[in-house]
Amino acid sequence: MKILNDWRILLLVSCTLGLAPFFPEPHIWGKLKWIAGGGVGMHRIDWLDALLHGLPWILLLRLFLIRALQWYKTK
Repeated sequence: MKILNDWRILLLVSCTLGLAPFFPEPHIWGKLKWIAGGGVGMHRIDWLDALLHGLPWILLLRLFLIRALQWYKTK
């Protein structure tokens, strides 16, 4: 799918949906801190929420790694 390999789309989605809501801290950051602290008290909906807010960042990292490997192979 072209949309999964478009830098502009992935950056936009990561910076909006991946971070929203922004205040008092980005939502994904709060979820990551919660998980790093052991995830005590997290329910299924919290895990799903972490996955949905983290998915744009995972896709962006995936695209970066694909392009880096392509660049490395051409050198």
